Amino acid sequence: MRILALLLALAASAQQPESGFKISVTSNLVIVNVGVRDKDDKPIENLKPEDFQILEDGKPQKISVFEFQSLETEVAPVVAVPPPPGSATPPKREITPSKPGQIRYKDRRLMVMYFDFSGMPQQDQLRAQSAALKFIDEQMTPSDLVSIMSFTNKLQVMQDFTQDHERLRTVISSFRIGDASELAATAATGAEEEGEDTGAAFEADETEFNIFNTDRKLGALESAAKMLASLPEKKVLVYFSSGVGKTGAENNSQLRSTINAAVRGNVAFYPVDSQGLMASAPAGDASRGAPKGASIFSGKAQMGQRDKQRDQQETLFTLAADTGGKALLDNNDLTSGIRQAQAGISSYYILGYYTSNPAEDGRYRRVKVSIASQPRARLDFRSGYFAPKQFRDYNSTDRERHLEEALALGDPITDLPLALEVNYFRMKGDRYFVPVAIKLPGSQIDLARAGKSDEAQLDFIGQVRDAHGRIAGTVRDNIKVKLKGENAARLRTRQLEYDTGFTLPPGEFTIKFLARENESGKIGTFETKFVVPDLTATSPWLPISSIVWGNQREALSAAIGAAEKDKKAIAMHPLIQGGQKLIPSITRVYRTDQFLYVYFEVYDAAVTAERKEPSITASLSFFQGKTKAFESKPVRVSQASAARRHATPVQIQVPLKDLKAGRYICQLNVIDELGKKFNFGRAPMVLLAHAPAAASR
Repeated sequence: MRILALLLALAASAQQPESGFKISVTSNLVIVNVGVRDKDDKPIENLKPEDFQILEDGKPQKISVFEFQSLETEVAPVVAVPPPPGSATPPKREITPSKPGQIRYKDRRLMVMYFDFSGMPQQDQLRAQSAALKFIDEQMTPSDLVSIMSFTNKLQVMQDFTQDHERLRTVISSFRIGDASELAATAATGAEEEGEDTGAAFEADETEFNIFNTDRKLGALESAAKMLASLPEKKVLVYFSSGVGKTGAENNSQLRSTINAAVRGNVAFYPVDSQGLMASAPAGDASRGAPKGASIFSGKAQMGQRDKQRDQQETLFTLAADTGGKALLDNNDLTSGIRQAQAGISSYYILGYYTSNPAEDGRYRRVKVSIASQPRARLDFRSGYFAPKQFRDYNSTDRERHLEEALALGDPITDLPLALEVNYFRMKGDRYFVPVAIKLPGSQIDLARAGKSDEAQLDFIGQVRDAHGRIAGTVRDNIKVKLKGENAARLRTRQLEYDTGFTLPPGEFTIKFLARENESGKIGTFETKFVVPDLTATSPWLPISSIVWGNQREALSAAIGAAEKDKKAIAMHPLIQGGQKLIPSITRVYRTDQFLYVYFEVYDAAVTAERKEPSITASLSFFQGKTKAFESKPVRVSQASAARRHATPVQIQVPLKDLKAGRYICQLNVIDELGKKFNFGRAPMVLLAHAPAAASR
C-alpha cells in the first residue's frame, strides 16, 4: 500500500557549507597489501615480484608497484631534541594523501589515536589521555608514526602522521578534559550544535539525523577511514570511547558501511573501552541518587547495569572483529590496547597493478594472491574491490540494476543520510497496517533545470522480510519533484519525507530501504529490525498500537510529489484525518515554539452494560534524569473509531513553550478506567531553543 510520496517543509535545518574531504579516482591502479607468514607465524622476507601471482576475476595481472615494509618491534629510547627558539611548528591538521602508486611512508607502521569525546565521561577521558601519553613515552618504536584525531560534535584531525614525541605529547596534553562529557549524561542539555561545524571531515552533520543514534559516531569513523584510504600502507585506528550505546533507532546499514570503508581502506579498528574494568554497586555510586523500588534487592538493577554495559561494548567488538582488529574490554591497562594495535601490523608487502579490465561498470572484482615458491605460507590480503562507474553514464537499465544490486549487496551505501520510522496499527483480525516514514535532508538533494522550474527525481525501493528471510512486502516508487523560485531555494534548508505502508501479520521482521537521488546518483540505505506484536493475545497490559510522536501536521495538498493517491487507503490511514497527515518526528527533535502531537490507538477497550462506550484516560510526563519536569493535563476519550469499532483513537497535543531546552524522556501513561488496565510508552526527545531568525526563513 502506498499512500503519499513526499511532503515539503518539515523542520528547517541549518545550512552547512559544501566543503569536505573528497576522493576522486584518477587511475585504475589497484593496491593490495599482503602479509606473508611461515608456519611459526613469522614474516617471510626477501621475496621478489616474480614470486607473487595476482589474479583478478581469474585473469593474471602484471605487478607494477612492489614494496616490502620492514617494521621494527623493539622499543627505542626517546631522545628529546629541543627545537631552536622560535621555530616551533603548529600541528598539521589534515591527513596528507598519497598520489597513486606512491609509497609515502617506507618501513613505517601507521597508527591513528582516535578519541571519541562525544559520550566519554570526564574520568574516562583522563584514563584515555594518560594511556596515550604512556604509550608515546614508553612503547613507541622507530617504525611507528602516529596521527591524532578527536570527535566531539565534529571530526577533527589534530595531528598528521609524525614520530615527533614532543609534538604528540603537546597535542594530547592540550585536550580539554571534560569537553563534551556532558553528552554522556542522560539529562544532558543537548547542545550538540554548539561550536563551528564546517562539515569538512564529517558529512553526516544534520543534527536531527544523528542526535539520538549511533550513526553519528559510526559516520565519523567512516569518514576517518576514507581519509586514510588514499595511503596504500596498512593502518590501525585505536578507538578510545566509553562504548557505543544504542537507543533502538540505529541504522544497521551505517555499521556495515563503516566496516566496509575500513576494509577497503586497509584500516583495522582497535577499540579501547575507556571505562576499564567496572564493578558497579546495585544501588549506584555517589554520582546519582539511589533507585526506587525493589530492583536493588532482587538483582534486577545490577543485571540491567551489566546488560547496558554489554550492549555498549557489542558495537566495539563488531568493529574490531570485522576489520581484523581486537577490542580491549574490561581492562584497566588501556595502554595494552594500543600495544595490541602496534603488534597488529608486522612486516608486509605492498603490491600494485593496473587492472587489465578498464570497464567502469561498478561490479565487484575478486582478487587472489598466491606464491608458488611458498605453498605453505599463510597469506593475508583483501579479497576484492568494486570497480568505478560514473552515474551520469548509466542508461535506464543500468540505473535499475544499480538499485537492485545495492538492495541485494551486503555492502550498504550511506552517501544520502536517511532516518526511518516504522509503526503498526491493528486493522482486522490478525492484519496490521504498518506505515513507514523516511526523512531525508533537502541539502543533499541535487536539482536539475527543467524548463522554468527545478526538478529532482527520487527512487525508493524497499523490502520487508520475515524471521525466516522470506519476503513479506516490497515497494518500488519513482517520484518527480518540481519546484519553482522560492521553493527551490528553500529546499536547501528543509527536509523531505516519504511515506508508504505495508499490511503484515504479527511477527518479527527486517526492513531494508534504499533512496536514490537521480541527479548525482547518491544512495542512502536504512536497515533495521522491528516487531509487530499480537495485540489479540491475552495480556495483563492494555493493548495499544505503536505511539507516533510528531511536531507537525501537513495538508495532503502540500505534497510536492506522489507515486499514487488511493482514496480508499487514505481514508483508512490512521495518521490522516480531515485532509491532514500527522508527520512523525522520526528524529525526536523539537523546538520550544512547536507543539508535541501524540497519536495512538487502544484496542478492545472495556465497556459495561451501563456504559456502552469506552473510557480511556491518557497523559504525558517529561523527565530529565529522575526528575519530573512537566506533566500534561489528562485527556479523556470515550469515542471508538467509526470505521474500526475495536479501535479507540487517542490524540494529545502539548505546547512546548513552557519547557526549557534540553534532553527529556517523554512518557505516555494510558489507563482503561472500565477495564482496570493500563500501559505506558517512553521516547527520548531533544528540545531546542526557538531561533526566530531560522524560523522566519
